[in-house]
This record gives sequence, C-alpha cells and structure tokens, in this order.
Amino acid sequence: MHFKLKISTVNLFQKFYMPKRNHIKIYTLEEIFPAWDGLTPDERQYVKSNFTIQTFEKNQKIHSEGDIPSHVMLLASGKLKVFKQGLSKRPQIVRLLKPGNTFGYRAIIAKSNYNTNVVAMETSIIYMLKANIFINILQHNNAFCFFYLTDMAEDLGNSDKMAVNLTQKHIRGRLAETLLTLKEIYGTEEDGATINIKLSREELASMSNMTTSNAIRTLSLFFSEKLVDIWGKNIKIINEEELKKISKSG
Repeated sequence: MHFKLKISTVNLFQKFYMPKRNHIKIYTLEEIFPAWDGLTPDERQYVKSNFTIQTFEKNQKIHSEGDIPSHVMLLASGKLKVFKQGLSKRPQIVRLLKPGNTFGYRAIIAKSNYNTNVVAMETSIIYMLKANIFINILQHNNAFCFFYLTDMAEDLGNSDKMAVNLTQKHIRGRLAETLLTLKEIYGTEEDGATINIKLSREELASMSNMTTSNAIRTLSLFFSEKLVDIWGKNIKIINEEELKKISKSG
C-alpha cells in the first residue's frame, strides 16, 4: 500500500508553537492514539503528515445530531460529553470522553450522519483525521480494523449496561452508579477521593436519567449519610464500598 505524504503546516505549528494554556497536558499521537501500535511505519507517517488540531472552548459544540461526518477525532486533552436530545428536548448524556478516546468513526463506517451531539466540558484539544484517510487504512490494515471492531463491540456492551441501569435501577442506585462511573473514567484529584471532573447538578441528572431536583435531593442524602462530601461542583467519595452496594442493589 503506497501513501502520498504531505507535510501539514498545521501539524508543525501546533506541535512546536501551540501555547500550553493553563498548563494543559497535550499528548502526542504516539502517546495517545490507541491504535498506533497496529499501524505500519508508512501508515504512521501518513497519519502524522495529515492530521490537524483544533481547540474547543468550554461549552463549544464539536458536532451535532444530523451533521455529516468528515473526520475521525481523537481527544488529546480535556473532557467531552456525548448526548442526545430526548423527545422533550431534555439532553440525555450517553457517554463521557477522556484523552485517548477516539470518536466520530461509527458514523463514518456506517455511512450515516451523526446521531449524537458532542460538547466540550472544558478547554479541549482534538486531533482530526479526514474520514477518507481513516477508511483507507481501515480497509488495508487488519490489526487496525480489528481494533475498531473491538472498540465498537465494547461500546455496544456499555450501552446495553447503561440502558438497564437507567431503566431498572431506583434513583439512589442510578446516582451511585453515575458517581462510580465518573471516578472510573476521570480518576481522582491528589487526595485520591475527589472525582476529577466538575459537573452541574443538571449534568448529573442527565447522566442518571432523573430530574435535576431528584439529583439534588439524592446527592444531599448521600452527603447526610456520609457517603460523599460536596462543595460546589466538587464531589468527594467518602464511602465507596457503600456506594457500590447501593449501585448493585439498584
């Protein structure tokens, strides 16, 4: 397989001159591209010579439902939320993304428009690779193709689990599951207990499939039961084992 190499001026500019705002950690492709090891040397050079970088500010939309996909995207820094608009126009968060997550490729493979919205939850930096380049490699590299086949299978399994959690668990079980999921995705701050993401009560409610008032009330109960500590949008898990029991029992 032969590739036409092209030096990307955007690539070179971003790599050497992009300001590190607020000491944001920006991972290189080699560090963060999950399928990097499956690429041949020529394919790695092909990707490195053709990607671009875009920065999105907090609350800025990356793509919307119905948009035509043009790029596969890899989150290099920041946090993103993926959501759908329900029948009542109330957003339902279906997934959260962290650095190293690839997104936007399902619609490209399916030759369909996006069926979700993606919004930056904080300043986020994204590597962009044109859809035709992604498909070209996908069609010629079995290891690369298998990686994304596995990734989609895992996403499907997580979606099935989420559907059960949001429809069959009681409110306490849903919120406990959400808090544990947030910790699993984003980890904790230096104290080892405070979840390393700040969500509004509306966003917690959206993730847990409940009203904002129910999210506030249930979180307050968790606080009174000394399961969590709360200040502003910060949530510190105090009794993780009990939250796991609540989540498991539903």
